Amino acid sequence: MKYIDIDDWKRKDHYNYFKQFDYPHFNICGNLDITEYYKYIKGKGMPFFISILYASTKAANSVKEFRYRIRGDKVVEHEIVSPSFTVMTDEEVFSFCTSNFVDEFDEFKKNTLSEIENAKANISIEDEPGRDDLLYISSIPWVSFTAITHPIQLQPVISIPRISWGKFFEEGDKIKLPLSVQVHHALVDGIHVGQYFNNFQEILHNPAKHLN
Repeated sequence: MKYIDIDDWKRKDHYNYFKQFDYPHFNICGNLDITEYYKYIKGKGMPFFISILYASTKAANSVKEFRYRIRGDKVVEHEIVSPSFTVMTDEEVFSFCTSNFVDEFDEFKKNTLSEIENAKANISIEDEPGRDDLLYISSIPWVSFTAITHPIQLQPVISIPRISWGKFFEEGDKIKLPLSVQVHHALVDGIHVGQYFNNFQEILHNPAKHLN
């Protein structure tokens, strides 16, 4: 983790402008083509949720703006950010769960499966205090949404990106996954969200390259 020198930062004016907004977040929704990824993970018996969670987090780490966080009057850049996601329990209430990201998929899968079981047994809706090297991620597998909004804290405004995907659907011979990305505009612009979508899609088009 390192602190950004705001006075010498190319985003200084944009940061100062958008930081003063009452609601400085923006949200972009789009569909990803998961056809090859879905066939690959099903053929290998890999869990769908964890496989998508891995790809979404790996793509976020590849865009440095997704690793920026606001701390008071400072900005930090994390080397790695990890997913904090929702897990549905047998009681049909969700629990928060965090799994530290590692680039090696099998290790990430093993660690995440363990964290999920722990979260189901110990329901919590609190993240680790003071930790912001996270991505807030959720799955809405019941709805192929075209738009979504998220509750956010405004005092102070949270700068952690929120990433959600919905129920996948068929479109012709393709399988599509709705994806929503919500970010703080003082740190992230549309071009960076576009880079995230493109990097995510590249992973989905090349599962053997990224999951082995």
